[in-house]
Amino acid sequence: MKPAPFTYHRARDVAGAISLLVELGEDAKYLAGGQSLVAMMNFRLARPAHLVDLGGLRGELARLQEEDGALRVGALTTHHEVERAPLGRGFAVLREAMRWVGHLPIRTRGTVGGSLAHGDATAEWCLLALLLDAEVVVQGAGGRRRVPAGDLFLGFYTTALAPEELIVEVVFPHPAPRAVLTEHAERRGDFATVAAAVDLDACRVVLGGVAPAPVRVPAAEAVLAGGGTFAECAEAAAAAIDPPSDGNGSSGYRRALTRTLVERACEAAMTR
Repeated sequence: MKPAPFTYHRARDVAGAISLLVELGEDAKYLAGGQSLVAMMNFRLARPAHLVDLGGLRGELARLQEEDGALRVGALTTHHEVERAPLGRGFAVLREAMRWVGHLPIRTRGTVGGSLAHGDATAEWCLLALLLDAEVVVQGAGGRRRVPAGDLFLGFYTTALAPEELIVEVVFPHPAPRAVLTEHAERRGDFATVAAAVDLDACRVVLGGVAPAPVRVPAAEAVLAGGGTFAECAEAAAAAIDPPSDGNGSSGYRRALTRTLVERACEAAMTR
């Protein structure tokens, strides 16, 4: 299929991109890697009248830098660049999670910022941001602000970003040497039916595919913090959710997957 007609614009810098969005209004969209937006346009699920291409801003927004114990990831850094990065043990979960992101051609084009802005409840970067308590640095007409990952995701493909705001950087404030993300999809490279991420040091459990947005599971986290077993943590996670039923699986199936994946992620994290 082909997208509905649109006007193409190419941004020269961050300020210019934001000015274009302000001028063009809510019918305009940023184009980063395009791996989600273009597919939705091809199916006519999205019909922006204008696309503002950010590809020319990679020199400004594509970077990976460890600084004072934190990791700063530029918004136009691709999944594959993270996958190949010589990240230390503290941020290995980011590198290893990239193997779950689609297929190699998608990983070479898709971007960290684009994934977060899209706000898919099963997207690996959304789960990782929530798991590692990331701060998302965004810039808009009013300047820059920092949005905690816990405040970013509001619902189905909905975030706290204003229409003209652009993600410029994601900051992971501390290492997570015992963190793991795992997931299940019907076919390799498909969107996850359920995804689970755990950080044993921070006692965090995050799930995707069980609610309109990625979610933390306080009941399961309390089990970890209290010294419970991994099986008890997984059982608490499964009991705490009310996942939807759709063509990819029933609510009960997603609950069973959650139980399996949380325990599996805990066991993998422990081996670190």
